[in-house]
Amino acid sequence: MYDVIVAGAGSAGCTAAKTLAEKGLSVLLVEKFKIPRYKSCSGILIKKTIELTERYFGEPVPESAMCAPADNRGMVFTNDLGKEYKFEQEGRNVWRSPFDGWLANKAEQSGAIVRDDTIAVSCEEKSGLVSVSLHGRRAEKNGKATYTEEARYLLDCEGVAGMLKRSIIKSPPAYVTTFQAFHEGSIRLDPHYFYAYLQPELSGYDAWFQVKDGLLVLGVAVKDTGKLRLYYDRFLAYMKKHHSLQITKRVKSEKWLMPLIRPGCYIDYGAGRVLFAGEAAGFLNPMGEGISAAMESGYCAACALSQHLEHMEMLYADYREHTKELRAYMQRQWSLVGSMAGTFSEMK
Repeated sequence: MYDVIVAGAGSAGCTAAKTLAEKGLSVLLVEKFKIPRYKSCSGILIKKTIELTERYFGEPVPESAMCAPADNRGMVFTNDLGKEYKFEQEGRNVWRSPFDGWLANKAEQSGAIVRDDTIAVSCEEKSGLVSVSLHGRRAEKNGKATYTEEARYLLDCEGVAGMLKRSIIKSPPAYVTTFQAFHEGSIRLDPHYFYAYLQPELSGYDAWFQVKDGLLVLGVAVKDTGKLRLYYDRFLAYMKKHHSLQITKRVKSEKWLMPLIRPGCYIDYGAGRVLFAGEAAGFLNPMGEGISAAMESGYCAACALSQHLEHMEMLYADYREHTKELRAYMQRQWSLVGSMAGTFSEMK
């Protein structure tokens, strides 16, 4: 039996697994995709994320994870009235596959057992432990199989699309659908910035543009998936008109889910022996910036588990206390966006 099973080898799960292993706990980290896994994401590491990476992992972001232009210089917001707001800040531009792969490798080096291509299907809490049903490969067997592992606690870091939380909380999660495509072409925008567009006619939520290794990345997030194509076509037309976008070839496209953050920024810390961190808990900053919040919440959950493994009430109290500033930061960021655009006015 493990002390903790961590589900999801993203920034939250890897940070938690590494921290728990370093504190002497037995940890199993499972990931449903093969590592290095892929996640649809801007891959922009803000200054806070860069600092957290060095603090929690002991090294700067590796160059092998970066794409061109490697240095991100900030964000440019266009509100619902077409007014631009420019925020200068040091950042890094990475691909999530090598970045998350590096995080998982650091967790394994610290003593966590890592199993990729393994899905956490469901869990059942028993007396003093939680039994987790897994489907994937085991070292001692060939081929995939469904089997169980037991731990004193389960930390769910799978995000809003994970199976675990859906099996625990029967009501469907509130989420928005993201769609982005990578193009060859040209545009009259500085590739060192991430651009966000908050006009409701372009997405109903937000739209964005950035450059990764010379590819033009354009995306939209929508609450109503039935209008995804409509909004995306509108966004392309807008970018052609205002920024001289010219597309010569679409290279690839992808969809993803992220939580729909509501006023008050409710956080679900967990129930019983199942804790949540990262997007699974509801930690997400505006424009989908979730890596910094995932790392910090994963670290706080790991510290609470390592200090109060025998006392559940103290564990939850400690987890809430040490994420108070993280949640306050998140609320301030959403309030700022709410003050900039009517699209998010309810978040003020």
